[in-house]
Amino acid sequence: MIDPTSDLGTDVTEADAPRCGNCGDPVVEKSTHRAVTWIEDGEVQTRHFCDEACLDGWDDEQ
Repeated sequence: MIDPTSDLGTDVTEADAPRCGNCGDPVVEKSTHRAVTWIEDGEVQTRHFCDEACLDGWDDEQ
Protein backbone atom coordinates (compact mmCIF):
# COMPACT_ATOMS: atom_id res chain seq x y z
CA MET A 1 0.00 0.00 0.00
CA ILE A 2 1.23 3.48 -0.84
CA ASP A 3 0.94 6.10 1.91
CA PRO A 4 -1.58 8.65 0.54
CA THR A 5 -0.29 11.33 2.93
CA SER A 6 3.17 11.28 1.39
CA ASP A 7 4.27 13.80 -1.24
CA LEU A 8 5.67 10.77 -3.05
CA GLY A 9 2.20 9.21 -3.13
CA THR A 10 0.86 11.46 -5.86
CA ASP A 11 0.24 8.40 -8.01
CA VAL A 12 -2.07 6.61 -5.54
CA THR A 13 -4.72 4.59 -7.34
CA GLU A 14 -7.92 3.18 -5.88
CA ALA A 15 -6.29 -0.28 -5.89
CA ASP A 16 -3.30 0.96 -3.83
CA ALA A 17 -5.16 3.28 -1.46
CA PRO A 18 -6.22 2.34 2.06
CA ARG A 19 -9.95 1.89 2.69
CA CYS A 20 -11.89 4.36 4.82
CA GLY A 21 -12.51 3.01 8.32
CA ASN A 22 -16.07 4.34 8.20
CA CYS A 23 -17.52 4.04 4.68
CA GLY A 24 -15.05 1.60 3.10
CA ASP A 25 -14.28 3.76 0.05
CA PRO A 26 -10.65 4.04 -1.12
CA VAL A 27 -8.91 7.07 0.39
CA VAL A 28 -7.28 8.81 -2.57
CA GLU A 29 -7.98 12.51 -1.90
CA LYS A 30 -4.98 13.78 0.07
CA SER A 31 -6.47 17.16 0.90
CA THR A 32 -9.31 15.68 3.01
CA HIS A 33 -7.58 12.49 4.24
CA ARG A 34 -7.60 11.90 7.99
CA ALA A 35 -5.91 9.12 9.97
CA VAL A 36 -6.01 7.85 13.54
CA THR A 37 -3.18 5.78 15.04
CA TRP A 38 -2.78 3.98 18.34
CA ILE A 39 -0.70 1.23 19.95
CA GLU A 40 -2.42 -2.10 20.58
CA ASP A 41 -0.57 -5.15 21.89
CA GLY A 42 2.74 -3.44 21.13
CA GLU A 43 1.84 -2.82 17.47
CA VAL A 44 0.88 0.40 15.70
CA GLN A 45 -2.71 0.35 14.43
CA THR A 46 -4.01 2.87 11.90
CA ARG A 47 -7.41 3.76 10.47
CA HIS A 48 -7.71 6.01 7.44
CA PHE A 49 -10.73 8.17 6.66
CA CYS A 50 -11.96 9.99 3.54
CA ASP A 51 -12.58 13.22 5.41
CA GLU A 52 -13.59 14.78 8.72
CA ALA A 53 -17.21 13.60 8.34
CA CYS A 54 -16.17 9.95 8.00
CA LEU A 55 -13.81 10.32 10.96
CA ASP A 56 -16.63 11.82 13.04
CA GLY A 57 -18.95 8.96 12.00
CA TRP A 58 -16.47 6.22 12.91
CA ASP A 59 -17.63 3.83 15.62
CA ASP A 60 -14.34 3.25 17.45
CA GLU A 61 -14.15 -0.44 18.30
CA GLN A 62 -11.70 0.13 21.16
